[in-house]
Amino acid sequence: MSDLDNRQIERMDNVFRAQKAAFEAERHRSYKDRLRDIDAIGALTKKHADAIKDAAAADFGVRSRCETQLTEVTYMTTAVKHTRRHLWSWMQNRKVSIPGNLAPGKAYIRREPRGVAGIISPWNYPFQLAFSPILAALAAGCRVMLKPSELTPNMSELMRNMLAEEFDESHVAVLLGGPAVGEAFTKIPFDHLLYTGSTHVGRLVAKAAAENLTPVTLELGGKSPVIIDQGFKAKDAAASLSFGKFMNAGQTCIAPDYVLAPADQARPIGEAIIAKAEKSYPDWATDEDYTAIVSDRHYDRLNAMIEEARSGGAEILQASGGDPGNARKIAPTVVLNPPEDSKLMQEEIFGPVLPILAHNGLNDAMKRVNAGDRPLALYVYSKDKKAARRVLEGTISGGAVVNNTMLHYSVEDLPFGGVGASGYGAYHGEAGFETFTHARSVLEVPVWHPSRLIAPPYGKLFDMIANK
Repeated sequence: MSDLDNRQIERMDNVFRAQKAAFEAERHRSYKDRLRDIDAIGALTKKHADAIKDAAAADFGVRSRCETQLTEVTYMTTAVKHTRRHLWSWMQNRKVSIPGNLAPGKAYIRREPRGVAGIISPWNYPFQLAFSPILAALAAGCRVMLKPSELTPNMSELMRNMLAEEFDESHVAVLLGGPAVGEAFTKIPFDHLLYTGSTHVGRLVAKAAAENLTPVTLELGGKSPVIIDQGFKAKDAAASLSFGKFMNAGQTCIAPDYVLAPADQARPIGEAIIAKAEKSYPDWATDEDYTAIVSDRHYDRLNAMIEEARSGGAEILQASGGDPGNARKIAPTVVLNPPEDSKLMQEEIFGPVLPILAHNGLNDAMKRVNAGDRPLALYVYSKDKKAARRVLEGTISGGAVVNNTMLHYSVEDLPFGGVGASGYGAYHGEAGFETFTHARSVLEVPVWHPSRLIAPPYGKLFDMIANK
């Protein structure tokens, strides 16, 4: 364990106690103060936009500045505006009806902040996937402790310094360090814990949190499928599939993980995807808009997956390009008909490699999807709205898009979350506000209430009221 890890673990309890005390002193942060917190997140994002792009590029080796702008900076500024616009309505009590035999009275639901929220963020979108749940927690009136990924140290250090500009550690704190710090972090008795990352680690997080009965939101991954209906043109699918798969070099939890296409369309779709990639990245090896793989371990793993599929008889299609040199870049790759038992088909890929397999109709494709774990996202391409809806009705996934990929993530009014092995719970927009608040049920009745009549000794009056 490093000295940094030891120091962070030692201060973790102190920070948590300080935040608990601060929350007890101000359990219901005002609307005005929450707006100020939200505005601070927005201002920090805009002020440090260039530094965010620099940090991402330094951590990945090569990270598209345009993609960082789009997926990290612009996403957050949009989320801030949405949260600011709707916060007042989210904070209001919601009235509910009461049965006639309990009248008179007033029933309603109060959204109350849970307390101290813990957030564990990943490396693939290191700024957005940290600041987005922070935004939701602050809107809810919570205090926040963040543990960012050790794989993106430049971004983690930047976020710590950014947040220190506007927030005292009793309000928002960042804990840096490796897996040992992360493990210790999961054992803190938070009032809510949100984890984004792999399914394997998600299970460990859930087990650790269960010791304290800490409620958890798990944003995990999985193999998000694409189902292409008969008659959908290859070129029409290729543009959005190429963008969705090769943005951030496929290091996206909702990136298309494999394609199920009609047998006569599998190769044309694969060729069209590679052709589109070559137009998007004329020389992927040197193109600054084509992102590198985040670490040597992930780079080696992806190359091994491609070679395993090749050895198993799969056909490999790759975009043409030069030598990336020392950059950890992998060419945009399509794998036609990889073996079912290959790692490409058994593990989440998380890289710029897209398997394509043949299906024998939508029922066959749905059966294939339903045989695996429930994915975080599902994409269906069809000119027939009824056919697309049949796929939606016949499958289960965290989210879905018809005739495109990944765009649902940017709709703040759509809850984002998984199901089954791809996670549970959701955030974004009002769903994020609800995640970090408790729905407190309240019934107010007058001092004298007819319920007093429903008491022993039971008789005719009881029968008349109870049998209404």
